[in-house]
Amino acid sequence: MQFQLNFKSGKPVYLQLVDQVKAAAASGAVRPGEPLPSIRPLAELLRVNRNTVAKAYTELESQRVIETVVGRGCFISAAGSPFRKDVRLKLLAEEMDDAVVQAHHLQIAKADFLKLAEDRFDAFQHKRARAESTGHP
Repeated sequence: MQFQLNFKSGKPVYLQLVDQVKAAAASGAVRPGEPLPSIRPLAELLRVNRNTVAKAYTELESQRVIETVVGRGCFISAAGSPFRKDVRLKLLAEEMDDAVVQAHHLQIAKADFLKLAEDRFDAFQHKRARAESTGHP
């Protein structure tokens, strides 16, 4: 699983991590039982404090998105996606609202915005399919 942090977004980093793990679990991008990176290496990779990652993991565990096995690490919960489809759509709509506002401020026309969204979606699917066929994330 790859994380993308935006330090200028105004959203706390730990919540960005929480949201990305929840989205990956909801979409099936990560499977139940799949391990999450250990706290220290992930913090070093992302260049954030270990407490930030630990706080995100604690929040994910309280929401039952992940399970911690003492001595083994953190894993995606075997319960599967904690979100129904309508909740997943609501989460996505909130993210899209931010993009729509940004497009408005940048004076991007609706047709251009929709074309860009479609292109980005297609590029992601292509990248994911290529990764799955080569066995690399």
